Amino acid sequence: MLMDLWAQKGHIAFFACATQMGFFLMLGGTEDLLLAVMAYDCYAAIFNPLHYALVMNHKVCIWLVAASLITVVPVVIRETWLIFSLLFCASHTINHFCDILSILKLACGDTFVNETAVFIAAVVVVFIMAPFLLIVVSYGKIIYNILKLSSAGGRSKAFSTCSSHLTVVLLFYGTATITYLQPKPSQSERMGKLISLFYTVFIPTLNPIIYTLKNKNIMTALRKLLA
Repeated sequence: MLMDLWAQKGHIAFFACATQMGFFLMLGGTEDLLLAVMAYDCYAAIFNPLHYALVMNHKVCIWLVAASLITVVPVVIRETWLIFSLLFCASHTINHFCDILSILKLACGDTFVNETAVFIAAVVVVFIMAPFLLIVVSYGKIIYNILKLSSAGGRSKAFSTCSSHLTVVLLFYGTATITYLQPKPSQSERMGKLISLFYTVFIPTLNPIIYTLKNKNIMTALRKLLA
């Protein structure tokens, strides 16, 4: 995408488009699973602080990251193959980037079966329901136990531990849900582009800022900059 913006050519090869979609889905799906892993990390940090270094050691973290990536790859390959095995006999102009929804609009004939397969496998099973349920369960237990704490300072510190992650979760799932789960007639093409710009560019740019807001050195530098 950056190369196209620089060169202003405005065209992409068939295989390159499939590659772009594959990487987009793979990295998006991996991030989705990593958000669930991070929810468990918050849970372990709050409820097992003395055993946290043992439970979430370096080896476990590497395995969780690798498992997130390996889990997504076969699903992404299957979904990308399903989309690009269709016939494209209409306009070949992509009024977007190489995403599932924009490519399906260019396919000939009835794409209902493909749309249903993509929706169930990619959106509901992998990218929304399974990780989202893990996050909801983790935070349900976290909030329930935090509210039982008698110390106001303890509750504030516990909430502060996971506030950055919770903010990223809300931004990520909010924009992705609006894009992929909203009925087609209710969303204009221009609005769809704007929303996709948020979750593909704007939110990933904000992530490092959100995660470092609790760092005292970062906050001190930020205050100096604003002053």
